[in-house]
Amino acid sequence: MRKVIALISANNYKIPYPVYPLGISYMASYLSSTLPDGFEVKLYDFNMEDKMPFTDFICDKDLFLVGLSMRNFDDSTNVYKENIFITNYKEIMSVIRAHTDRPVVIGGTGFSVFPELIFNDLNPDYGVKGEGEETLRKLILALDKQTVLHQTDGSALEIEGLVYRLPDGSVQINDRTNYISAPELHVESSWVDYYWKEGGMLNIQTKRGCPYHCIFCSYPLVDGCQVRTLDAAMVVKNIEELYFEKGVAYLFFTDSIFNIHYDYNEEIARRLIESKAKIRWGAYFSPSNMTFDDLKLYRQSGLTHIEFGTDSLSDRQLENYRKHFRFSDVKQQSEHCGNLGIFYAHYLILGGYGETEETLNETFTHSCELGFTLYFPYVGMRIYPDTELCNIALREGLILSSNELIHPFYYISKDIDKETIRARAEATGQRWVFPDSHQMPMMDVLRKRGRKGLLWEYLRY
Repeated sequence: MRKVIALISANNYKIPYPVYPLGISYMASYLSSTLPDGFEVKLYDFNMEDKMPFTDFICDKDLFLVGLSMRNFDDSTNVYKENIFITNYKEIMSVIRAHTDRPVVIGGTGFSVFPELIFNDLNPDYGVKGEGEETLRKLILALDKQTVLHQTDGSALEIEGLVYRLPDGSVQINDRTNYISAPELHVESSWVDYYWKEGGMLNIQTKRGCPYHCIFCSYPLVDGCQVRTLDAAMVVKNIEELYFEKGVAYLFFTDSIFNIHYDYNEEIARRLIESKAKIRWGAYFSPSNMTFDDLKLYRQSGLTHIEFGTDSLSDRQLENYRKHFRFSDVKQQSEHCGNLGIFYAHYLILGGYGETEETLNETFTHSCELGFTLYFPYVGMRIYPDTELCNIALREGLILSSNELIHPFYYISKDIDKETIRARAEATGQRWVFPDSHQMPMMDVLRKRGRKGLLWEYLRY
């Protein structure tokens, strides 16, 4: 009997460019190779909804389960610009419920940040917090065997990361201690064509998890603190397939931070150098934990763009944010990039926890010392549940409960003048690109002209 697992990428946000739904491709690849015969995985991407009406997709007579992936809950990392996506997800859920009575499972990064709140708001049958492949596989097998997932006394089947409702109406979120070590990836051919054309790049992953503990970041809560590297040979094989079969010549590595595993990164770089797929690539980096020779090797393997998660150019603020580096590291890595011809940009948080006029002035002064770069500033800190910043906001009485955070709430230091930040940044003479910058439409023009890659280097002029 045919049993269809329908996986849906609900994201349709395309600013600054549409992003390939990598998570759902990993999920589909894993389920296709691990579920018993009879199961079939089908995919739907709302960025490409004109390819097939959603109602036709969801009305498959052999539908067994619906998986809805929420890549982002919102795009509200800055007080200057807010985009909330919950209404869109509710509309999709209503269509699903109107056309099928099969179980609905919600997962993805957006869900994993607010699992209980979104579960109560959208009321799926199940949810998956964090890494989803093995959790969903076990859930599907349990449902196939008609296993009772929780008894009337509240005991639960031990599926790690599973979110579900107990008989008393409360939401249960199972802890996670185990992670898969080598997820497979087979990208969707038709999707690659769309994202390469419209987005100008494809994304790929080499590792999961983040060992750092920045006070504001939800990434370790979603993907864990334990760093897991994906099989390097498999990663480069995927890259070769994209290059030779689809002509994809630019990739962005979506690791939380690329440079957190010396030996593994060296293996990836050397395999890329030996490969006949001559791609260019970019990634998120920390401005530390690298020698000049490390960067030189990455450059030889195709590295052209680095997005540094710098956050501040003041040592005092870096300490407040629990960053593991200081301004001297930022300056050194910037110099290395300049000497190697690598485009580099710094993402900054202005006005976050502990910020003062003095630390702001340090950041603006130091911004003139980092060479031919670009700054992407965020004003204030978006507060996420279960982070240290959330605890600080609770202690200071800024919020009464983490439940309030489903609506964007920002920590902005009371010791700064928020209204003068933009003018003071621009007075440095450096290139600052705020989220509502008038420069951003230029990126669309470049993409329409066929330019590939990140393209923010053109904004430096």
